[in-house]
Amino acid sequence: MYYQLYEMNHAMMAPWRAVADQMRLALRNPLNPISHTYFGRTMAAGLEVFERTTRRYGKPEFDLPETVVDGQTVSVHEKIVWQRPFCNLIHFERCLPAGHRRDPKILVVAPMSGHYATLLRGTVEALLPGAEVYITDWIDARMVPLSDGAFDLDDFIDYVIAMLHALGPDTHVVAVCQPSVPVLAAVALMEEDNDPLSPSSMTLMGGPIDTRVNPTAVNKLAEERPIDWFRDNVIMAVPWPQPGFMRMVYPGFLQLSGFMSMNLDRHLVAHKEFFAHLVKNDGDAAEKHRDFYDEYLAVMDMTAEFYLQTVETVFIKHALPKGEMVHRGRRVDTTAIRKVALLTVEGENDDISGVGQTKAAQTICTNIPEGMRLHYMQPDVGHYGVFNGSRFRREIAPRILSFVAEHGRNARPVPRVIKGGKAAGGK
Repeated sequence: MYYQLYEMNHAMMAPWRAVADQMRLALRNPLNPISHTYFGRTMAAGLEVFERTTRRYGKPEFDLPETVVDGQTVSVHEKIVWQRPFCNLIHFERCLPAGHRRDPKILVVAPMSGHYATLLRGTVEALLPGAEVYITDWIDARMVPLSDGAFDLDDFIDYVIAMLHALGPDTHVVAVCQPSVPVLAAVALMEEDNDPLSPSSMTLMGGPIDTRVNPTAVNKLAEERPIDWFRDNVIMAVPWPQPGFMRMVYPGFLQLSGFMSMNLDRHLVAHKEFFAHLVKNDGDAAEKHRDFYDEYLAVMDMTAEFYLQTVETVFIKHALPKGEMVHRGRRVDTTAIRKVALLTVEGENDDISGVGQTKAAQTICTNIPEGMRLHYMQPDVGHYGVFNGSRFRREIAPRILSFVAEHGRNARPVPRVIKGGKAAGGK
């Protein structure tokens, strides 16, 4: 019922948004004398804030047409190289100059946690100069017909294994936030099977490997309620006329509401400042606000079975660090990982995955040799800063590329990047 009311509210607001946008354009037109007055700018600013706060944001574009390789600008083209009902695997194909060395393959596993994979645009952009980058582009569950079947945490693990098989030997996998758990599980299963296509290295960034360590507000919320509470209160059916009509999902707008409520004062201040920037004609600051919220407010639904299984396995039972996680009836044994190098990355001010939760992977992967493991904690960044922003580009991305280069199956040893921040080998 709530989902239907949400859709109806958007439909009812559509005419008002259209009127507000037309009035804003008229008040912003330089040929209109009012546009040069304080009154005109104030009215236009208020109308834009109204239109943006009542809009439904669609999936953004990656918009990465080029990158710089060895000091030379080259074009980049998105190419879907693997498909399943709930995911497309995108390759950012670079038009490299003749004779360029072979760069490592990096599979970036984006989180299926309410936002689109485009949230990792900055992650991809920073890795492109030194690697062949692939990313999981998860599909909005409300766009997948019921006839395409279900998708749960076990399927997520199967997808990761299938993509690693599709990409072939000497692939490196980078998991950002939520997929750290299924990626680690997938690698453990592949290693136990002596799979020759297991990745050369895995990088886990800001992931909830063990949420018992330094629990955050998100972790405590999950622990305080039984799984039936989540099933009864946040699971809803996709309304008509969406392609996924009647599919049970955890709606993206609920996830977004939860994230925004954690820092509501910050979002209110941001919109107040946006209004002031518009009135002052401060175009650069206003555009930064638009860019951020165009991405942040674009959300997607998750299948109910994936959401519930993830909450129960990761946040309630803590099954992976306890050695009790099961994939299709088979126990996930992280001690089976012996040949895959491990890099864990955390942010000092992360309020989603607390400090120590990702590093826990170093503890449970006991049989990875000391020379094949590294932990790095980035000072002065929150959750978003672990995979995006200036510090990521300057401090974290070079470490990932260095680690990948060092641990490629056919790579010669290279020195690790240690300048700045806090890095440590071993557990």
